[in-house]
Amino acid sequence: MGTGRDEQLLRPPCDVEEADQLRLERIDEEIGAAFDSLRDVEAGVSVFGSARIGAGHRWYELCRETGAELARRGFAVITGGGPGLMEAANRGAAEAGGTSIGLNVDLPHEQAPNPYANRPLHFHYFFARKLMFVRYARAFVIFPGGFGTLDELFESLTLIQTHRIQHFPTILVDSEHWRPLLEWLETDVAVDDLIEARDANLLLLADTAAEICDHVTRASERQRGLA
Repeated sequence: MGTGRDEQLLRPPCDVEEADQLRLERIDEEIGAAFDSLRDVEAGVSVFGSARIGAGHRWYELCRETGAELARRGFAVITGGGPGLMEAANRGAAEAGGTSIGLNVDLPHEQAPNPYANRPLHFHYFFARKLMFVRYARAFVIFPGGFGTLDELFESLTLIQTHRIQHFPTILVDSEHWRPLLEWLETDVAVDDLIEARDANLLLLADTAAEICDHVTRASERQRGLA
């Protein structure tokens, strides 16, 4: 079974010093190229969701509509660049004439780049890619998804809770889908003092493209006020 570059980074080989120097050079090159490509993006929104949801599904169509509305409001749409709901957000943004960014990453499955990202980037390292999701975004929009989506959800909450990002909403789309998670956070997790009760309020709910984009717009205005 082959190893990816992230796995090689986490499991150093015998010739650690030489291999790490080459790896650092690759990381520097990858991050530098992404900075150069995205430097003009001042108002992005990172949209996350399942790679397994196809056109015609209500989540796909809502995500496509959301991408279009974000573009009409002047936001660049940033996704993981793959199929499913990532494709839907990129598709909506591109169809509305907006900036549609796809941050594709090497994966053993599910990650063929979608054709709707008019500014595609390619990454070998997950952490380099994840940096771009935060650096160029003013909000996270979380559609239903699997482990990758949940990873981005809880990473965004950690960054907000630790004040690494301010006025940065994490918007959960489809309140019925996410309600069991919120109930678990508000009861089991908060009641056991594993988080503060107010931490659950870091999450916003939305069911329509207008609600999503209103949350994003308000947060963007607050962020501009801090500049």
